[in-house]
Amino acid sequence: MKTNFFKFRFAVLAIAATTLFAACSKEEDNPPADMPKNIVEVAVSDDRFSILVEAVTKANLADALQGDGPFTVFAPTNDAFNALFAQLGVGGISDLDAATLTPILLNHVVAGSVKSSEISTGYVTTLNATDPAQAGVQVYVEKGSGVKVDGSNVIIADVMASNGVIHAIDKVILPAGVVNHAINNPNFSILVQAVVKAGLADALSGNGPFTVFAPTNAAFNALFAALGVSGIDALTAEQLTPILLYHVVSGNVRSGQVSSGSVPTLKDGSNLNVTVSSMGVNINGNANVVAVDVQGSNGVIHVIDAVLVP
Repeated sequence: MKTNFFKFRFAVLAIAATTLFAACSKEEDNPPADMPKNIVEVAVSDDRFSILVEAVTKANLADALQGDGPFTVFAPTNDAFNALFAQLGVGGISDLDAATLTPILLNHVVAGSVKSSEISTGYVTTLNATDPAQAGVQVYVEKGSGVKVDGSNVIIADVMASNGVIHAIDKVILPAGVVNHAINNPNFSILVQAVVKAGLADALSGNGPFTVFAPTNAAFNALFAALGVSGIDALTAEQLTPILLYHVVSGNVRSGQVSSGSVPTLKDGSNLNVTVSSMGVNINGNANVVAVDVQGSNGVIHVIDAVLVP
């Protein structure tokens, strides 16, 4: 299926390989004081990013982030990292290995040089790929009076470098799974309430992978009106569980892999009837896919405009 329902406003570019520096000449080893600094050099020169620099060095990403790029880096401050250490119950970067740090750090990097004036609300693909053949995990950016990225706040914007731009943030952005993607997007707040009430949050935060057809708040409100109920509070966990599981398919199925046919869900014995046409993707004759390929660390979300009832 070639139809793409998302209109990304970020200049997100595909990166096929990591760019490394070639050997430097003596002049490059001692650049003039007025020569623009690259992203790593900017971070090194600012004490507020000393833990970030330590993490980038340990993960062996310094050379890559000094490449041509351009890159947009959402850079956590030392305070942001210290809050993460407290959350994880670790003493610091020394307690985290390179394999753990690499996907976290790449989750803060976007291809292209995106200034704050060019930012708008939507999903953006990071360089954190869960699989080399798969698109990177995305972050949800909200543009209002300020800018939020997966719940973190941009506290310093547009620190320019020779190979991109840095926006300082107040929270480390951990790669989001399908549940945290829903939590980070206010358009899925009712879905989140339903998942929590049904006790499915932990299961859907597992390794998966899962493909989730996620109803928006408007879709849930239409269901409540049809049922004559006031909201999630009027439905029990036993009623919600089969409905929610009916929206989940095993595997990481991106839009290009979708085809017409019957698809088994995690609700035993219940299949979805998927129809792919020039008009887009329809499920069960009443729900349209309105946005696709929200990639998470444990699966992918496709947004739908109606709740699917088994």
